[in-house]
Amino acid sequence: MINFIICDDNVEFSKKVRHIIDDYMMKSDVEYECTVFHNYDDGLKDMIKKEIGFKVYILDIQMPDGSGLDITRMIREEYEDWTSIILIITAYNEYKYDALGNRLFIMDFINKMDNCETKLKQDLTRIRSHYDHKEKCLTYEFNRIVKKIEYKHILYIEKEKANKNCKVVTSYNESKISKSLKNLKAELDGRFIKINKGVLVNIEQIKEVDLTSNRVIFKNGTEIEDIAKCKRNEVIKLVANY
Repeated sequence: MINFIICDDNVEFSKKVRHIIDDYMMKSDVEYECTVFHNYDDGLKDMIKKEIGFKVYILDIQMPDGSGLDITRMIREEYEDWTSIILIITAYNEYKYDALGNRLFIMDFINKMDNCETKLKQDLTRIRSHYDHKEKCLTYEFNRIVKKIEYKHILYIEKEKANKNCKVVTSYNESKISKSLKNLKAELDGRFIKINKGVLVNIEQIKEVDLTSNRVIFKNGTEIEDIAKCKRNEVIKLVANY
């Protein structure tokens, strides 16, 4: 999923930006979501902290309660997020060289008064291309929509008892996939291992393995039980060496 995060104190302009995104993305088969903020508040900061997959920030550079550059620095430096895409859209063109010269990896600086809609659509094409070629993803189809989950966000995958479908648990949500665990194991890479017949875990996401209680504990606090006896030594060895 592409998560568009818009922050602009001009309500009408933020609606326009969202309309442009909706018009563009509805023509594709990629799942997306838009979240709109009108000031740099705690809600926006909470969104920056969240692991929700692929993020695209569209920020105004100057607002009554803060600067888009300050938020960009927070994203990049405080939360060490150097992968999310950031666009600045503003009427203050004099900040352009300051914004692009701060080594904050801003994709584009768009002037609201200079062919803004066309330039934003061009950037959306670049963003879609970047999304399609980004880090390894688990790709599946749901309700005729192509969805992707980055491997690095997956905690574990569990076979459902009633059918051959699987539940994919990530650091931010759960999804159901109409694929067998066997087929998923063949599709995924070496960071995914079986702890029993019905569960694959991502060793990259494991914080610790508690053999006393037979639990795998992930970095975000999620836990899963039932490590098969025949898998214990393999799990411990792989987690220790990863």
